[in-house]
Amino acid sequence: MHMAAQRELRLAKRMARLGTETAFEVLVKAKALEAQGRDIVHLEIGEPDFDTPRNIIDAGADAMRKGFTHYGPSAGLPQLREVIAQYVSQTRRVDVSPEEVVVVPGGKPIIFFSILSLVEQGDEVIYPNPGFPIYESMIQFLNAKAVPIRLCEEMDFRLDVDELAGLITDRTRLIILNSPQNPTGGMLTKIDIDRIARSIGERNIMVLSDEIYSRLIFEGEHHSIMSIDGMKERTILLDGFSKTYAMTGWRMGYGVMRPDLAAHIARLMVNSNSCTASFTQVAGVEALRGPQDSVTKMCTEFKKRRDVMVAGLNKIKGFSCRLPHGAFYVFPNITKTGWPSKKLADALLDDAGVAALSGTAFGSFGEGYLRFSVANSIENIEKALERVGTWAEKNL
Repeated sequence: MHMAAQRELRLAKRMARLGTETAFEVLVKAKALEAQGRDIVHLEIGEPDFDTPRNIIDAGADAMRKGFTHYGPSAGLPQLREVIAQYVSQTRRVDVSPEEVVVVPGGKPIIFFSILSLVEQGDEVIYPNPGFPIYESMIQFLNAKAVPIRLCEEMDFRLDVDELAGLITDRTRLIILNSPQNPTGGMLTKIDIDRIARSIGERNIMVLSDEIYSRLIFEGEHHSIMSIDGMKERTILLDGFSKTYAMTGWRMGYGVMRPDLAAHIARLMVNSNSCTASFTQVAGVEALRGPQDSVTKMCTEFKKRRDVMVAGLNKIKGFSCRLPHGAFYVFPNITKTGWPSKKLADALLDDAGVAALSGTAFGSFGEGYLRFSVANSIENIEKALERVGTWAEKNL
């Protein structure tokens, strides 16, 4: 029988504009090296190395046994939306109702759906750079104009509010904020947040405030632009369970926004996912309502690891590292090595068995930096530091 030649795959042009998250690519490469018998220290992936707390696992398993294995409402189970509304009202000091909450599988859908529902082709979106790569990817995917705001090391990786004010134009539809910040661990201060709100003024510009690391803070306090007078109706709060409760595999995040927008975001859920898994949402109720000591314990441990990592990196030739104030990453400056970020990250994996990410995985302004996750044991962090130090002595 005659076999026809394979036909060309005709992809839509927009697929060429879709980016990726390099952490997962590096993880695959690191696992392949492990399969060959190499010992690799994983400092590439942004995921707590702790297990989900037992009370949350029990609540999820119990929910399955009780029949929470069916479709739920697209915006989320009423009981979880209620608990999230109470939690956000209390932590952000604003009045939030359940109808303003949309539960989604992970944090990313809130980024995707917010940009999809608010931004037209040619509109401008201001976003942090270096920053979480999905921001830029989604802006480009929708043929909007990605306008990066540089996060400067000299300012502890906070954005320059005067520069932000200068980037706002009549075409600006959305401003993305992220604090505590991935990949740098930088945090916006109360003064920063106040000044950002003043820069926006009365303009009808929405803010997507990514606060997924808001419970993982080592110094200072978390401040949300949602808490500022006049900003709540223009803010989409993104938060979730993955980082705070070590629930990355459970896939559960949420957005809090004005009810009319929440209805459209829920409609995007209907069209893409139907709903978030019901039993994970019951576990989410337990996460927010149950004991919080696991969060405190995890945060304390991350702080210890951060201190070890930063002190160790600052002793290595060509590296200098600031102390991040939140999240679980360190973002050392490697310009004095003379190596480009990507080449150095590849060399550390191939030659030293340490998986890290190039700063450029987070945007062009990440050149000259690497990102190491401290979501690994102190023993492994010390092993990684020793390997990087030995590599630097030989190669720099």
